[in-house]
Order: sequence, then structure tokens, then C-alpha cells
Amino acid sequence: MIPPLSSVPFQRPQSQPPTGHTTSTAERGSFCLAVCTCGWQGPARRSRDLARKDAARHLTG
Repeated sequence: MIPPLSSVPFQRPQSQPPTGHTTSTAERGSFCLAVCTCGWQGPARRSRDLARKDAARHLTG
């Protein structure tokens, strides 16, 4: 059984402190979501392309 998305915390890389906004995508089971070093995360999507677009909108908005 896959845990709910809210129970799996986003983990920032320990090697670099968060500065500015750096986005990426994260896989959670069969879903993909956009995440940012500022702590923001987009909605869970089945489409990686939509998750990437969420990340791009976060950077420009």
C-alpha cells in the first residue's frame, strides 16, 4: 500500500541551503509533483509534463 502524499515529507538536499527558488519534480508512487527549495509543492499529477509546467509557473509567478 502506498502512503498518502501528505505523509511523505519533501526532503531538501542537505548539501546546500535553500537560496532562491530551484524547482524539480518528485515521484510519489504513480504520481509526480513539482517541488521547490522554498518549500512549495504543486499538486500531484499523473503527467510529468504538467508537473514541469507547475514548476515553471511557480518560478514566474
